[in-house]
Amino acid sequence: VIEKYAVRMGGGVNHRMSLSSAALIKDNHIAAAGGVVAAFAKVRSIYPEAEIEIEVDTLEQLKEVLPLNPDLILLDNMSPEMCAQAVALVNGKCKLEASGGISIASARAYAQSGVDYIAIGALTHSVPVFDIGLDLRTE
Repeated sequence: VIEKYAVRMGGGVNHRMSLSSAALIKDNHIAAAGGVVAAFAKVRSIYPEAEIEIEVDTLEQLKEVLPLNPDLILLDNMSPEMCAQAVALVNGKCKLEASGGISIASARAYAQSGVDYIAIGALTHSVPVFDIGLDLRTE
């Protein structure tokens, strides 16, 4: 919660507070289900009211899942150029998040692609600790 708060105070946006905020379909789920459409359909059938976020690795997967109306599509390990192509394909039908391997240095290029969100894990999982010591004195 503190890390999410820090992101907001730094001008970022948290679109989910934890993995329990939505159904998140990742590459292993897609492989186990036999494809993006099958994975999405399975989750939708069990959780008909849940927000569904699905990860895609290719523009072909994006084209397959787009008609199913996911709430968010994660563009996993795509270049800024591929993200721009995805933005054009989606044309506002759902939100897009660039994720995977994005650094602070490359964030601008991803922002310029037109995606709605950019996931930069280093913002929260690589934060250095602030060492505070409380030493008792016996005097």
